[in-house]
Amino acid sequence: METFWDWFTVFCFAGLVTLMLQRSAEDTPRDKLWHYAPPAVGLAVANYAGNEEVHWLAAVIVAAVAAYVYIVLKPRIWKS
Repeated sequence: METFWDWFTVFCFAGLVTLMLQRSAEDTPRDKLWHYAPPAVGLAVANYAGNEEVHWLAAVIVAAVAAYVYIVLKPRIWKS
């Protein structure tokens, strides 16, 4: 835990795990476990790229992970 990317990707991964645990407690889960593998791997690759000083690639990968989570997993951020 030495770089910005270490902290940032672990924080994002914690949010992903929280979403997975919350949804797994539902009576009829709306996701499968494998739906969480692509963003988890993406965060690991982004962390590696950031630690190798390829910051632009790490940022693009994190943006792609965020888009995947928004489009595929569809979290409700605000309740109306």
